[in-house]
Amino acid sequence: MIDTQNQPDFRRIPIDKVGIKGLKYPVKVLDKTRGTQSTVADISMYVDLPHQCKGTHMSRFVEILHQSRTRISLESLTTILSDMKQILGARSSHIEITFPYFIAKQSPSAGVSGLMDYTCSIIGSSNPGSPTDIILKVAVPVTSVCPCSKEISDCGAHNQRGEVLVSARFKKLIWIEDIVEIVERSASCDIFSVLKREDEKYVTEKAYNNPKFVEDVARDVAKILMADPNITWFSVSAENFESIHNHSAYAFIEK
Repeated sequence: MIDTQNQPDFRRIPIDKVGIKGLKYPVKVLDKTRGTQSTVADISMYVDLPHQCKGTHMSRFVEILHQSRTRISLESLTTILSDMKQILGARSSHIEITFPYFIAKQSPSAGVSGLMDYTCSIIGSSNPGSPTDIILKVAVPVTSVCPCSKEISDCGAHNQRGEVLVSARFKKLIWIEDIVEIVERSASCDIFSVLKREDEKYVTEKAYNNPKFVEDVARDVAKILMADPNITWFSVSAENFESIHNHSAYAFIEK
């Protein structure tokens, strides 16, 4: 059969990224407590396309992914990126893997167990003349209490749920659990999937006694990351989904 994708193209316009986007795929990721954790990822894979090529071979992306046996690690990502370049005849390759990651947490007073999910991404790139680049992204939901509201109110203070997004490059493996722990202890209070009555009392009072602006949360997380010699680059954003405003409060730091 005629392979149309292998036909030449005469527009002389190279494409930076071409491939597949939004593929749902079962994967296993490293788990600090249990070794590995099974989850379902949303995966995108791209390569560059020279100006003289009409198209790439989309089916080969899925074939390469299947060969990795769905286990996601620094080594497997490096291999996948290398295979993409070799098999597809590309100079650069890119992969983005986004998945829910589950961590068991006990409620603070009653000790009831529940699973918290955190949205995580692993982004990998392989470019000519550069080492493989891997970025870990972790989104952590938190609670914040407004210091200003507490200071000026005769009683109470407004609070809201927020989200902290940490992206990091690193020298050796960094655990998702460690990023989550850094963020949660930098907020007014962390969030739980199961809370009994005594737990609600605990988290309400803890947050009230620990008010934080988004600026405070972003700076507290950044301070810890800056002190870690394993982390070579990071960005941290804190967003509060305000309970008394029709907009969010936001802070961003990159180092």
